[in-house]
Amino acid sequence: SASTTTYPEQIAAANGTITIPARPTAILSLSPTATEMLYAIGAGTQVKAVDSYSDYPKNAPHTKLNALTPNVEAIVAYKPDLVIVAGDTTGLTAELAKFGIPVLSDPAATSLSQEYQQFYELGQATDHLAQAKAEVTKIRGQIKEIVAAAPKHTKPITYYFELEQTFYSETSSTFIGQVLGLLGMKSIADAAKGAASSGGYPQLSAEFIIRSNPDYIYLADTKCCGQNAKKVAERPGWSVLTAVKDGHV
Repeated sequence: SASTTTYPEQIAAANGTITIPARPTAILSLSPTATEMLYAIGAGTQVKAVDSYSDYPKNAPHTKLNALTPNVEAIVAYKPDLVIVAGDTTGLTAELAKFGIPVLSDPAATSLSQEYQQFYELGQATDHLAQAKAEVTKIRGQIKEIVAAAPKHTKPITYYFELEQTFYSETSSTFIGQVLGLLGMKSIADAAKGAASSGGYPQLSAEFIIRSNPDYIYLADTKCCGQNAKKVAERPGWSVLTAVKDGHV
């Protein structure tokens, strides 16, 4: 495709304004989200290595690089001309600057609009801005179709989203909550004590969940912790929940 980016290019990322001197041809992604996005916008051929948590697409150049504890020497050995991370808590930006390697930080999006903006940033950085815009348009269209096809209800459907077994959940203000909110759903965690002070991720109690009686229960702890609908129904007092009785777990 025709070039859409004029280098050197400056991008306002989460770790400050970074300068990309030339079209990157050896990108190293330490973010599973960024890895998927890069391939989605047609920049996959420019990706030289991805971290151990990037499990999609299957043909990505997977490595044992750890995104949580990045090893500067191991990263430099790949001779990247751009490193993309989901956050810089270890000073990686400053360390790689010594080698002239720019680092672009795109943390977990807190809204769909921020997610779309990250597509644009990656498109701008990799010279695939037109493809990035097209991908966002496609996603917007898919979401619009899903929302239009969803049944309409006179009042919001309530849900409990279980992040892990000690009942940490999320409110309607989080990314997950905003997405489910498009379908007319409302988190029971909105009314929990400490919902706001926890950044939208309060720890609930079994009593609170049972009292709230959600219409749906979502489990994010099936692979890590072996939870499933049967085990939820076996929890003391949970068998009477609407979500359990209706098979909405």
